[in-house]
Amino acid sequence: MDTPTPDPADGNSGTWRVDTVAAQVEAIDALLALARQHVQLFDIDLAQGGWQTAARVDALTRFLRQRNARFDVIVHDTRWMEANAPRFVQLLRQYGHAMTVYRTGAAARAAMDPLLIVDERHHLHRFHIDQPRATVAIDLPQATKPLVTRFEEIWATGEPGLAGTVLGL
Repeated sequence: MDTPTPDPADGNSGTWRVDTVAAQVEAIDALLALARQHVQLFDIDLAQGGWQTAARVDALTRFLRQRNARFDVIVHDTRWMEANAPRFVQLLRQYGHAMTVYRTGAAARAAMDPLLIVDERHHLHRFHIDQPRATVAIDLPQATKPLVTRFEEIWATGEPGLAGTVLGL
């Protein structure tokens, strides 16, 4: 059962569980609204979670317009993005200076627990891609720290995924 999202504007922090992809989409929106400096995203291919929607790309655009904003994405496979998320790909083209999309290296291909980290304070961690259950934390840097380490380990295996520019003749 999904529980209500804590509202950081009220000074609330906390952690809760979500049990559906729809609840994850709402949680992702809430987390992105809190983003000020750095968003880190690991996923299988971005096919779930609403990353291709106009509303999500608008939220990411607002974030990326902030000074020194950084959005790092690492996925196992970029084909879904290329074929089904033209808004997301356009965002990469427009904000390539602040956004990186990597593909996981061989050492991280077994990772199957998508995660979103915002400013090293907030996170959504899906336990396994085959199950919709996840935990969400708001304003809990100590709870987020192990996931930052996990993301960095996955990121270290990365290789170029999608580029913001098209090179060629």
